[in-house]
Order: sequence, then C-alpha cells, then structure tokens
Amino acid sequence: MDLRHRRTRDCKAETLLLAALIVSLLKTRPSRFSCVLRTDQAIWPVMVRWLGILLGTLRSTVRTHRELVLENLALRQQLAVWKARQPRPQLTAMDPVFWVVLSRLWKSWRNSLQMVRPETVVGWHRQGFRRYWAWKSQRRRGRPAIRTELRDLIRRISRANPLWGAPRIHGELLKLGLTVSQATVSKYMLRPRRPPSQAWRTFLKNHAKDLIALDFFTVPTATFRVLFALVVLSHDRRRLVHFNVTEHPTADWTGRQLIEACGLEEPRHLIRDRDQVYGERFSRQAKTLDIREVVIAPRSPWQNAYAERVIESIRRECLDHVVVIGERHLLGILSKYVDYYNGTRTHLSLAKDAPEPRSVQPPSQGRVVEVPRVGGLHHEYLRRAA
Repeated sequence: MDLRHRRTRDCKAETLLLAALIVSLLKTRPSRFSCVLRTDQAIWPVMVRWLGILLGTLRSTVRTHRELVLENLALRQQLAVWKARQPRPQLTAMDPVFWVVLSRLWKSWRNSLQMVRPETVVGWHRQGFRRYWAWKSQRRRGRPAIRTELRDLIRRISRANPLWGAPRIHGELLKLGLTVSQATVSKYMLRPRRPPSQAWRTFLKNHAKDLIALDFFTVPTATFRVLFALVVLSHDRRRLVHFNVTEHPTADWTGRQLIEACGLEEPRHLIRDRDQVYGERFSRQAKTLDIREVVIAPRSPWQNAYAERVIESIRRECLDHVVVIGERHLLGILSKYVDYYNGTRTHLSLAKDAPEPRSVQPPSQGRVVEVPRVGGLHHEYLRRAA
C-alpha cells in the first residue's frame, strides 16, 4: 500500500512539472528565447507532443501498480528497438529544457536516463546558464553615439593639453557650441600612460629668455696651429651674444668670457657640455652671477642642439671658405660673420626674420641695392631712393 502511495505521489509531481513547463511556454514570448525556439511554426508540434505526455501522466495516476509496471516494460522494449535503429536520436529544443528542470527536482533522474548520458544533461545546464547570462548582459539602449568628428576633436584637445581634465575640455567644447556631456568627454579623452607633462618644445619656449648655451670649436691655422673659439648663444632669438678666440683656453679665461657675455644679458640657466675646461672656477663664477649650470649627458651633443647648430653654420657659411692665418685674423672674420648673423641672416625658426628684427621695405622706398657682407661671401639686399 505504501508503494502505491509513493508511486501516486511521484506521478503527481511529474504531472505538476509538466504542467509548469507547458504554462511557462504558453506565457513566453518567442522573441525572448529566440535562441531556443526559432519560429512560431516550430512551437506547436512540440506543444502537441508534450500535451500528449501530460495527458498520459494524468491517466497513469489512476492506474494500478501492475498496469504501470507492464506499461514501463512495453515502453522500455520499444525504446530499445528505436535506439537500435537510430543510435543518435534527434532531440528537439524542449528536450534539454525538460531534463535540466527534472534534474533539479528529482535526485534519481540518472537511473531513468537512456537516450543520452548524464554528462550531456550537465552540459545542457551549463550551456543554458551561459545563454541566460549572455542575454542578461547584452547591451541595452543607452545614450546615442557621438559623431566621429566630435570624438576626434576631444582626443585632439586632450593630446595637445595633457594637463587638462574632462571638465576643462568640456568647457572648451561648450564655448565652441558643441553640446556633449562631461561623462562622454571623460570616456573619449586620451589617458596618458605617465603623469601629465608638457612637451620639450613648450618647456624651451617658456624658458628661452632665460637660457644661454656656450660651446667651443676648433679652427686650424695656416701654420698648423689649432685655435679655440668660444660662442655664447641666447635661446630667445638665436642671437650670438659673445664670442672670443684663444690658443690656450683655461677655466679662468672661460669664466671671464661668461662675465662679458652676461653684461647685458640676465640668464638664469646655462647649457654646456662636460669639457674639462669648465672647472671649479667657472662654476663658482656662474654661481656668483646667479646662473644655474645645466650639464648635458656624456657624448650627447644633441642636448645642446642650438649651440651645435650655430657652430655648424659658422663652419659651412664662413670658415670652410677661408684660410685662417692667426688669432687676430680669426677674430676679424668671426666679428664680420656675427654682425651678418645677428643683423641680416634670416632664420626659419624666427619666421624668416633675423635675430635682430629687420623691417620690411616696400617697393615705394626705391630700387634694390646689393651690400656685401663677410668679405663678399654673403650679401644684404636693401632699398634705397634713386
């Protein structure tokens, strides 16, 4: 009698399970589970089959234990024949759902499973879990995407101004008549890998008025001696503020040249290389003048690029075309070239102007005349009235 009651209770549980599945399918919209049920035409054959299973389960609740055993025997025989003909049965989309739900409600479900292995049901459950959370995590409709031009402008501003944050960039965009939220600006602005820092070009521009650079270069003479020429260059207008020549440079001599160079200038920083001619006396002289020395790295002349560039110009435009006789001769040549360099020669970095600015002469001032400079190596062109 207890066995019959347990069988009746199990049948009722199966009936409730099947009923819950059918009710959930009737309430489900096809678009919500489009990954399981593809079209409405595929639902109705499945519904009819499961409705027949439900009616058969309801019918078995009023049958005797002997009839249920005989029916199970007949069904097992037919299932064995069917599996022999078709080793890999074609399952519908609802079969995995049924076995996954049944495995959560019935502990002995493995003993009654014949069509597939228990590991397959576990795999179905995990696949359903992944599909559920993939659907749950899919992108919802949010704020509309901004235009490509506006996104590029945000990145351009953030790249050019590494010290600016999202509020500052957002304020600039509002002044340009571009309506965009600050959160969107924060999303698309560039994030520097390092702490914000200004570029070297910006740093040099801000400190150019306080920077001077000096360097030595050698000049061979006609009698095979070697003279040492010192040039001091101001970074502000690329102007040669001082030069001198000696055959035996010392720290005392170099210190005196620094005093003469800073007579009219008030530099704060001095860029030089690691030559031994800059000794302790030179450093003391720089401290007396309240000048901070910036020593470049070893074998790195590019760190004193302006001084190296002006030395290259002196060689290419002047000294490569003359034979220096002696110290006085070299001083005279350099004096003429420095006057030409500061007052006449145009520079790309100064918008085609000279270190000492030249005025523009309109055609109304007269005809063009040619004035030789540096002994005729170069010329200056002026307008003079006839």
